[in-house]
Amino acid sequence: MTSHTLNELIAEGVRGRYILVRSDLNVPLDGSTVTDDGRIKASLPVIEKLSDAGARVLVTAHLGRPKGSPEAKYSLKPAVARLAELAPFKVQLADDTVGESAKELAGSLDDGDVLVLENVRFDARETSKDDAERGAFADELVALTGENGAFVDDAFGAVHRKHSSVYDVATKLPSYQGDLVHTEVEVLRKLTTDTQRPYVVVLGGSKVSDKLAVIDNLLGKADTILVGGGMLFTFLAAVGHKVAGSLLEADQIPVVQDYLKRASDAGTAFVIPTDVVVASRFSADAEHEVVAADAIEDSSFGASGIGLDIGPVSAAAFAEQIKAAKTVFWNGPMGVFEFEAFSGGTRAIAQALTETPAFTVVGGGDSAAAVRTLGFEDSQFGHISTGGGASLEYLEGKDLPGLSVLDR
Repeated sequence: MTSHTLNELIAEGVRGRYILVRSDLNVPLDGSTVTDDGRIKASLPVIEKLSDAGARVLVTAHLGRPKGSPEAKYSLKPAVARLAELAPFKVQLADDTVGESAKELAGSLDDGDVLVLENVRFDARETSKDDAERGAFADELVALTGENGAFVDDAFGAVHRKHSSVYDVATKLPSYQGDLVHTEVEVLRKLTTDTQRPYVVVLGGSKVSDKLAVIDNLLGKADTILVGGGMLFTFLAAVGHKVAGSLLEADQIPVVQDYLKRASDAGTAFVIPTDVVVASRFSADAEHEVVAADAIEDSSFGASGIGLDIGPVSAAAFAEQIKAAKTVFWNGPMGVFEFEAFSGGTRAIAQALTETPAFTVVGGGDSAAAVRTLGFEDSQFGHISTGGGASLEYLEGKDLPGLSVLDR
């Protein structure tokens, strides 16, 4: 089974047709200011291709987690304002999703114009567990496209959701993979089938429980898994070390111990930091020092010390592993990169990824935000995923509803 692509749709002809595009405009905001426009920039090429080909483009997207009704703080206005700044075509934002504003503005579009519908999650039917409710919302979205519409899914960050604007509309319109979705799938296939080895996976972030399924699926596939971030302290506890006041999921210790044993049997090596940066408190200006990973409670801060980054020795060792690899996947920062004093581990990983000849993938979300915050350019990496949770679920081997429904 294969999925139809955007290029196939454009070859069929789109001038004058209404094309419904699911984009990912779920960007971080500081009030009404977009603080990272990476997803907007990633969404722009598909919209621009359709606009250049003369389509009348209707864009659906979500932002945040509203409770099924309009909330000003979750409006797409800031994201659409940034899109309009970047775009060479006319962009408008409807005041609603399928109401009078959407219908009136959609009806007034000229060839090449783009209309973004307001946050789809302002309608509770978007995320409903009831198939009929989601289907009814999808019918109203589809009605905006008229008699010869089509659907393009370009929001990889949402393909793991069985939501109306992702899944149900694809069952009601001729459906196509957007370039972003197509690229993400091809990249992730390189991480799961016929992967060039050595294959190194760098996992960070706060909780090991968020990564259990992906770890399980990577055993025997990855040659090495480098562990950092808050989750490393559960690993340290699993091998018998005290972690003072550091983040710890005590209930996951037996699970991690089992993974460590199974990994050895499967031929996958876990590499746990040998030194960490311990602070007196969670603060950008906290006193801190580097200690051995097995001596956290022997720091100046005793049992109240908090580990906030991997240490420089570990960072250097991780960098050497990355530089010797042929494939690297990174998901999750190594420490609290937002605080300069605790950004060293994350910076070292990012720098190593820019220097290795390996095929490199930065796994979206916090990792993508980290590299941009630390001054790196997207072009310095093989691929920066916009997927976040979708990328992880793909690597976990889960079915992604928004992808499966595009298959024909």
